[in-house]
Amino acid sequence: MYPDRLARVRARMKAAGVDLLGLPPGDDLLYLLGYTPHADERPCYLFLTADDAVFLVPELNAGQARRHVDVPFLTYTDAEGPAAALRSAQARLGAAARISVGDTMRADCLLLLQERWRGSAFVPGSEVMAVVRMVKTAEEIATMRRAAAVADVAVDAAWAACRPGVTEMEVARAVAEAFAAQGAAQLGPAIIGGGPNSAYPHHHSSTRPLVAGEPVLADMGGRLDGYMSDITRMAYLGEPSARYREIHAIVEQAVRAGIDAVRPGAPLAAVDRAARGVIEAAGYGKQFTHRVGHGIGITGHEPPSVTHLNESPMQEGMVFSVEPGIYLEGEFGVRLEEIVVVTASGGERLSGLPREVRVLEP
Repeated sequence: MYPDRLARVRARMKAAGVDLLGLPPGDDLLYLLGYTPHADERPCYLFLTADDAVFLVPELNAGQARRHVDVPFLTYTDAEGPAAALRSAQARLGAAARISVGDTMRADCLLLLQERWRGSAFVPGSEVMAVVRMVKTAEEIATMRRAAAVADVAVDAAWAACRPGVTEMEVARAVAEAFAAQGAAQLGPAIIGGGPNSAYPHHHSSTRPLVAGEPVLADMGGRLDGYMSDITRMAYLGEPSARYREIHAIVEQAVRAGIDAVRPGAPLAAVDRAARGVIEAAGYGKQFTHRVGHGIGITGHEPPSVTHLNESPMQEGMVFSVEPGIYLEGEFGVRLEEIVVVTASGGERLSGLPREVRVLEP
């Protein structure tokens, strides 16, 4: 395990009154171990207490896991099932009044723990892991800066692929190839929305061809050295209309206002309120249909949630998106997204790309 991360997790467990932490395969294990086993229907848990740790893993994954995980193992075969291994885990770890389980744990795996530790209170793993993972170290931020540079190249690849008649899916494929060429893995296809499809915040890139005289929204991210990037930029096939430029300018102003509101000690809500206030003042408040941002790190969307109701204070080392948008259904949408680090002097963006609309030859 990473000793400093383990120490911070155990300190948080103590502060939260958590006796036992159970984590399934996934990003929390990547954070603590630098490794996560294959996730399937077979129960697998890393158990942590204040002074002990056990890795319960199916036998078929144990050999590989032992190359990465240096804690006592409990294993089981497919024929045996996990019941005996879970009994052994409970015998070793003891009773637990309060158990925190990873937020992405399968329901059937959680039910097994509830059956074994009857009478214990079960709480979300985010009470422990999110608090620790929200504040990034200088090394983590440096990795995310490299990931952002890779995403910048992928945006340029998207625009190079855009021309009338090319489908959204073909542009998304060019984005995937750009990430792969730089050694990064995409954890989902890029959102490429042409014309009216740009008005759907979570549009699935489709076979619709791009059309001259329309905007194109490109939202993408990839994982490099374990950490995610995320960026959204806009292009236009031909000379942008006055209507488009008006909306783009409002969203740009909102991004700047949101970033300007980033400072340690201020509430996260201030970022959302600042960006949202610009859009509401322009008369498009109802067309801004989502929070202004989300945390990012090992996971593409992780705490903190940057909403107008989150009064938690910003801390140096937090990393989150600032991505206001205006969505005019049936017409077009504009979203501009920056990943921002909270520093002592304010918000520092990771991308090096400008936010101006990229005008492309039709």
